[in-house]
Amino acid sequence: MPAVDYAAALTEQNQQFGELTRAADPQTPVPGCPDWVLRQLVAHVGRGHRWSATIVRERSDTAVDPRTVADGKPPADPDGAFDWLRDSAGTVIDAVAQVGADVPVWTFLGPRPAAWWIRRRLHEETVHRADAAQALGVPYELSPELAADGVSEWLDIVVGRAVPGPTSPLDAGRTLHLHATDDGLGAAGEWLIRSGPDGVSWEHGHGKGDAAVRGSAVDLLLGILRRDLTKGGELDVLGDASVWSGWLTRTPF
Repeated sequence: MPAVDYAAALTEQNQQFGELTRAADPQTPVPGCPDWVLRQLVAHVGRGHRWSATIVRERSDTAVDPRTVADGKPPADPDGAFDWLRDSAGTVIDAVAQVGADVPVWTFLGPRPAAWWIRRRLHEETVHRADAAQALGVPYELSPELAADGVSEWLDIVVGRAVPGPTSPLDAGRTLHLHATDDGLGAAGEWLIRSGPDGVSWEHGHGKGDAAVRGSAVDLLLGILRRDLTKGGELDVLGDASVWSGWLTRTPF
């Protein structure tokens, strides 16, 4: 599968998110983010972009308080909020270009190359665009390739934060297999997740798991992040369903 151009994809997803929310009632409730309305969702995404840009630009080796980020709130008018959101994504891309993609900076998984933040912000936005689409009752579409990369990115986060013991996403010795049913993804559309003596790990490939979950890459992405699936979407769970339900319970963001 061709590599994803993360900067270009972030720009595109950010544009789509902005266009989706620009003319909407900012007080629309967002079921995917309980207790939030659309305006808060837009502010969360845009401020998150600017927050990560600050981390990169300052070459920070510690967490930055989001409340200290410059220009962290969108204007009240829809056009101003749209421009603010659009510019927010650009701050991340520009910061990485200025500092250098390989320069290590703080992340919640430990030091990572600055370019890590572009991919993270991209997939943060793809999922929150799904939240906005659900809130507004409009269709949500995402390419299988981008959705599959989002699954891989989320697994990297889960594995990077997993701690052996009762809170581990998988009990010791258990395996979970995810299989995207889209044509053309190949190995990039299959994930085998294991829990062993050294913790949880994952790799692309086919294998028998204690539980297997099959569906489109988009529905797998939304499913592992506990979002409602796309219209008509469905995930088939084969084997021990408690492995899948336990994974979801133990992997909040």
